[in-house]
Amino acid sequence: MNYKIYHLSHTDLDGYGCQMVTNYFFKNIEFFNSNYGKEINERMNQITQAIANSDIENNLVLITDLNLTLEQAKDLEGKIKINQKDVKLLLLDHHKSGQDCANEYDWYFLDATRSATKITYDFFSSILNENKDLSKLTDVINAVDIWLDDDKEFELGKVCLGVISAAREINRVMFPKENSQYMFAILEKIQPFFNKENPHIILDEAIHSIKKSFFQLDKNDTLSNLVSTYNVNMLTKNKEKMQINYGEYKGILTYNIGNVSIIGNDFLKKNPDFDFFMDITSRKTISLRADGKIDVSKMAARLGNGGGHPNASGGLLNSFKDSFVYDNVRKQVMDIIATKGVNNGK
Repeated sequence: MNYKIYHLSHTDLDGYGCQMVTNYFFKNIEFFNSNYGKEINERMNQITQAIANSDIENNLVLITDLNLTLEQAKDLEGKIKINQKDVKLLLLDHHKSGQDCANEYDWYFLDATRSATKITYDFFSSILNENKDLSKLTDVINAVDIWLDDDKEFELGKVCLGVISAAREINRVMFPKENSQYMFAILEKIQPFFNKENPHIILDEAIHSIKKSFFQLDKNDTLSNLVSTYNVNMLTKNKEKMQINYGEYKGILTYNIGNVSIIGNDFLKKNPDFDFFMDITSRKTISLRADGKIDVSKMAARLGNGGGHPNASGGLLNSFKDSFVYDNVRKQVMDIIATKGVNNGK
């Protein structure tokens, strides 16, 4: 199958399970994840734009564990048709709420009796080859996702469901590729527990160590410290494309990063060429940190009617409209800074 695959899936165990399956069968894949509502539209726009900008002529847009509205399906098909490249569409889902779309479009496959992961595995393994370990993972996910509480894999599935839902250490808006790698690593590391006695209990006790093993590079530390170090390293690696300016001052913009005091201060110490750290949340709040080069309380007051301390302040950007694409978030914040004006921190 000589296609570039753009795989959009849900953000839960079943959604990442589908992508674990395609990641096994294919190599040339770009992964996207979405919850329902507006985010689906933004992700589909990302995909169609990526196809338009690519030199690859043969493409497959694969959507799993997400049901589209009739409007979304029509919009996606329309954008695909106006593209001059060979673009195939395939949606594999199990939500009955997508029945109208399944009736309307031949590329929309719906089966409410199986989880999306099982549908995806059954579809591709029947064409390519079966894999014993992947089949077992599929059965575990299937048992919990369609709630087969009398299935022998159900309790193990519940633990796996909790592992993925609580794996929020990597921000998927800022670092989508790394987030996918993290989810795949977790799904890979939990599989050796499946054939042990009382696997759900043993796996439940091992979750903390499984997470730490992903973030630990050399010396051991608490999970919180390891995650903070990972985030600072990722921000440092991507600081140029995440840079914003406030007058003569240079800062970095994050989105829903969490632990702003720790991560912000650690980033500024590691990157003395940056003057401030700003985090904006989906609730429109901003948190600002500095290291003595700019009075961020004045910056917070000017941009968001906020305030605080010279090195730690916050406010509210009322005109900010939440987005699920980092570049859109950054552009909005830069536009707000340009509109509000700058007082150079004085």
